[in-house]
Amino acid sequence: MDERAALRQLAATLPHAGDDAAVVDDTAITTDMLHETTDFPAGTTRYTAGWRSVAASLSDLAAVGAQPTAVVAAYADTAFEADALAQFVDGAQAVCETVGADYVGGDLDNHTEFTVATTAIGDADTRVDRAGATPGDRVVVTGAFGRSAAALRLFKRGASDDDAIDRANGLFQFAPRIDAGRALAPSATAMMDSSDGLARSLHQLAEASDCGFAIERAAVPVTDALDEVANDDADRWEAAAHFGEDFELVATVPASRLDDVRAGSPTPLTEIGRVVESEEGVRVDGEPLADRGYTHG
Repeated sequence: MDERAALRQLAATLPHAGDDAAVVDDTAITTDMLHETTDFPAGTTRYTAGWRSVAASLSDLAAVGAQPTAVVAAYADTAFEADALAQFVDGAQAVCETVGADYVGGDLDNHTEFTVATTAIGDADTRVDRAGATPGDRVVVTGAFGRSAAALRLFKRGASDDDAIDRANGLFQFAPRIDAGRALAPSATAMMDSSDGLARSLHQLAEASDCGFAIERAAVPVTDALDEVANDDADRWEAAAHFGEDFELVATVPASRLDDVRAGSPTPLTEIGRVVESEEGVRVDGEPLADRGYTHG
């Protein structure tokens, strides 16, 4: 079975599974695992690996409207090197500091490749999940899409371009949207992060909420970093909509609450479409939007 089938199986038997983070007694908890061969391209610094590993779990907390309190990580490698370990911890601590959380340690182990498993917890007094989108709601997103796609192409260029490696690491050090998640949670009817890609996230929200989406392509914010590496406009859209790993928030908000939510969010929110009836499907500019994105395994 693929990852999504496995998740459906788990959600059928685990009541807290299925959303970005589980919320139990107002405590949100989530865990993620990243591997060198699939998640850290050649040229990724250990600082960036520490930042990105922890930020992935923090993004899950943002997606349920939680305020992070602490993060732990299991760090495994073929051998322990003092500089690499120190840089990893520096990156992990740095991203925690941006959201008011503490990086408090974890576990060490030997492994056949560099692997990190992170767990984050937070307070979720007001929470939101994926299942409440209603026709007429507006679809809003944070940030811009295509950062990770652009970074990967810059990493591949890095063998002959040190500046490309520096810019790629910078793009990989994304900002977890905690403040935006907190601002959205009281009003949003559904929300998730875009780690699997904008298109797939919309399909996942549609499945959970039994709805459809009408998206305007021109309204979708796309990072300027793609301008340098994309082959053409079609390639640019593919990278922005389907590549994934951007960790922005995708949320639905009642039209009557949209202005207030925008005013209360420290992170700018962009309206990209609206929620429609389920039989209309997920469409962009009236055409079906393929359910294609990042898949683990």
